[in-house]
Amino acid sequence: MQKELDYFVIEHSYGGRQDWFWDPAMKIGGCAAVTACDSSIYFDCYKGTTGLYPFEKTALTKKDYVKFGMKMKPYLKPRHTGINSLDLYIEGYGKYLEDKDCHSIRMRALPGTESAEDAKQALIHQIDAGFPVPCLLLKHENPLFSDYVWHWFLLTGYDTAGDSCMARAVTYGESRWLDMDDLWNTGHAQRGGLILYETPQ
Repeated sequence: MQKELDYFVIEHSYGGRQDWFWDPAMKIGGCAAVTACDSSIYFDCYKGTTGLYPFEKTALTKKDYVKFGMKMKPYLKPRHTGINSLDLYIEGYGKYLEDKDCHSIRMRALPGTESAEDAKQALIHQIDAGFPVPCLLLKHENPLFSDYVWHWFLLTGYDTAGDSCMARAVTYGESRWLDMDDLWNTGHAQRGGLILYETPQ
């Protein structure tokens, strides 16, 4: 079975891109802020929130997105070690949601130390519920994942055809299908994980 979330395009880019930023810190280390920005736009466009994206959501532009990213920067400020834990993302983006008086989105962490099977089930559950899934990858022994090392990105779909579970990974304004077992089994003790968005019951 395959399922993908509806998503948004910004001037031919599939979601935002951190290389749009003129700010050196954001250009190099703004991936967590970009993930939060894309999540905010998605929530306003598809989950019924209002005001998380402070610009016109029906005509998304690169110029407005860069302005938005700079507003998000204080919450997920690039630093020497990066936003290198799930808790840092939850704390930073949670503060942004709080400041925007948004109480309809909550977050919890699925650490990379959990099993690949748990990660796959969480991905499927989140996509079925209509939520993108922020993913943090720290180190990986497979060079095929070099573009994703020490990086935040979004998962916006799954494909469970055959024996595998593929995840649609969105970053750098593009998307690719990645095998969840390969993505999850990094070969390193230091791991990232997933952020699971939820609506309070």
